[in-house]
Amino acid sequence: MAQFTRIQVAQVMKETGIVPLFYHKDIEVSKKVLKACYDGGARLLEFTSRGDFAFEIFADLNKYAIAELPGMILGVGSVTDAAAASLYMQLGANFIVTPVLREDIAIACNRRKVLWSPGCGTLTEIARAEELGCEIVKLFPGDIYGPQFVNGIKGPQPWTSIMPTGGVSPTLESLKSWFDTGVTCVGLGSKLISADSQGNFDFAKIQSLTQECVTIIKNLRK
Repeated sequence: MAQFTRIQVAQVMKETGIVPLFYHKDIEVSKKVLKACYDGGARLLEFTSRGDFAFEIFADLNKYAIAELPGMILGVGSVTDAAAASLYMQLGANFIVTPVLREDIAIACNRRKVLWSPGCGTLTEIARAEELGCEIVKLFPGDIYGPQFVNGIKGPQPWTSIMPTGGVSPTLESLKSWFDTGVTCVGLGSKLISADSQGNFDFAKIQSLTQECVTIIKNLRK
């Protein structure tokens, strides 16, 4: 079961401001990426469930986080139905992220008091997600909507907490454009964690970029 409550997860999302997204079929590579993000100051990671037997990789990765990385919160993204959400929660997922708004996932997560963040693209979807108990809404795809969309949402619903995913870069310019609109946190995937042409990862670079993002966000909030 989850090691962190949904309120704790939401608070850490707000405090750190960054949620790295990552998937790899090799558990040892996954561990090194997770540790690089952790050493860089990230305290959450969304494991994107996109490969065969991904749940097996997540199970081992979560055991590693619990044993070796105190305070690291692992969740799962790209979850598309309640059955998958339930499986990952059984394996200890601390939050569930979905590309779309699905009420069956909301019910499954709420029953276990696990934070869930649905992908929404309209004010109506966002309002419905909040009616279903969503703490932080995922704006997806963020590169299509952009920061001005957040301004539009915050007008009638200043209480809404938003996490854009897609369209966010690990740079001052990009992060400032989003956080100036009042987003709660941002999701960063391939622009933060990517392999070279040979399929190798620069773990020191991942750590450094993560640290830079955490520092930028902290300074933007002063």
